[in-house]
Amino acid sequence: MAKLKLDLHDIYNRGDQIDRALREVIDEAVRRHIPLVEIIPGKGSGQLKKRVLRFLEQKEVRALYHRVEKDADNFGRIFVHFRWK
Repeated sequence: MAKLKLDLHDIYNRGDQIDRALREVIDEAVRRHIPLVEIIPGKGSGQLKKRVLRFLEQKEVRALYHRVEKDADNFGRIFVHFRWK
């Protein structure tokens, strides 16, 4: 299964770049009909993960994907599932 991966470790402290990177990976998944995006905010304090989840909950972003899965085995990983017909 094809998937896209976004690792936020390098830009964890740059808010504008984080939002831009998230938007780009979601847009690319939509454009290419990729079923899964793996986002790695890392473990840290949990603030970056919260920011990613807030981004994904925005109404216009939420309309694009099917569901979000928080990795039970790895706190620092989020999966965004898309459903393409």
